[in-house]
Amino acid sequence: MNGIALALFAAVLFGGYMFGVKRYFAAYPASVYMFGVYAAAVAWYLPVAVATTDGPPVPMTVTGLVASLAVSVGVVVALLAFFRALSTGDVSYVAPISKVVPAFVLPIEVLFLHERLSMVQITGIVVVTLGLYLVNYEPGTLLEPLRRAVRARPAQLALLSAATFGVVDVGKRIVLQELGVDPAAFVVVMLVTTFVSIAPLALPKLDRAAMAADWWKFVAFGAVVAVGQHVISLAFTTLPASVASPIVNAQAVVAVLLGGVVLEESNFRVRLAAASVAIAGVALITLG
Repeated sequence: MNGIALALFAAVLFGGYMFGVKRYFAAYPASVYMFGVYAAAVAWYLPVAVATTDGPPVPMTVTGLVASLAVSVGVVVALLAFFRALSTGDVSYVAPISKVVPAFVLPIEVLFLHERLSMVQITGIVVVTLGLYLVNYEPGTLLEPLRRAVRARPAQLALLSAATFGVVDVGKRIVLQELGVDPAAFVVVMLVTTFVSIAPLALPKLDRAAMAADWWKFVAFGAVVAVGQHVISLAFTTLPASVASPIVNAQAVVAVLLGGVVLEESNFRVRLAAASVAIAGVALITLG
């Protein structure tokens, strides 16, 4: 239950973060706002990790370090694929496909790590995945986003992002449970790797005057990323990835609900119903 509570807290935290990014960073290219936010996240997290861990805040074995780097690179690939998909296609079909991460996590974990879940939990995972799809769905043909994934480049990138995040989530479970890497050390590697990887894409586009005026936003959102990634890592130390992933990805529900209430976005009633489906799925996972 502690792991589920942490995953739920992370979902609420990152749901608010996603809403805030949409509201406060819309004028920035994705690489630029990520550069600023992850720079702040590293600045927030690294001193805390140094102060609270014994020895250097990095994985203490070669295997742990290599695995942490591999997972971190996967995070960067998934993020870049997602933002590239958004830049070249409509949100209405990119977003639903990018949120079906749990659909990839479950078979990977069951087939390769021999994870055993109750039927109630499996049902909950399926329900949450459906809810994440529907919460971003625009009225029209239900399967159109998936049909486009076969032939449209933006949707293919969104599917690549979801699949990569699925592998990443399983990788987190392996790093934090099987390899026993300290959560703080893993988060340090992930934050630094993301920042370093994004920097070459962001530097040519930096608007230093605008970023200086918005410095407090980058600092605040960096703190949210630092706390959220630490909480997610703690959740993955105790939960199977196939349980943690759908709960954490329910952040999309929080973001959509905030967008509907605060920004009065369209199709709010449809999305509210979809959110209820996802919440019911989380409840099934918890009961299982």
